[in-house]
Amino acid sequence: MNRDELEGKEEQLKGKVKQGVGNLTNDPNLHDEGVADETAGKVQETFGEGRRKVGDAIKEVGDAIKK
Repeated sequence: MNRDELEGKEEQLKGKVKQGVGNLTNDPNLHDEGVADETAGKVQETFGEGRRKVGDAIKEVGDAIKK
């Protein structure tokens, strides 16, 4: 797991908390901000996963070339 994946998960959690607080306090703006944070976190996590997979593929090619 890389930094983008971790930060993405953190952002998703922060968004879910904001949504919950927004629901409890009847604050639609806070809820909507939470939805945006959660979505941004999902995008960042997906980017991190893609970056890790590309790095793994490059490593495999390098290892195959060394043999």
